[in-house]
Amino acid sequence: MAKQNIQTRDITALAEETGNLYETVVVLSRRARQIAARTKAELDQKLSYFDDLSLIEPGDDLRVNEDQLKISLEYEKQPKSGAIAMDELQNDQIYYRNAGSEDAAL
Repeated sequence: MAKQNIQTRDITALAEETGNLYETVVVLSRRARQIAARTKAELDQKLSYFDDLSLIEPGDDLRVNEDQLKISLEYEKQPKSGAIAMDELQNDQIYYRNAGSEDAAL
């Protein structure tokens, strides 16, 4: 059974990052989607190698499936994109701007 890792987060500290909790949620969700898309592209690229092996012999099919499974499990063990985005925000590694603010009009 998978071990669950639950961390409590201080929402007031998160809200201080952007000035508004809802804006923080938007920033985190957009960054998490970027991370998830990049991770999916990497996984698809690694698994595309196995698509080219359509002319394999029946005995090699089991080995190919094991390799695909190993790569997939490796990606499942990586931290989730939301957790990575939250860590990046807390470490000031995310650049964001509010398009509706006065600074954006300058």
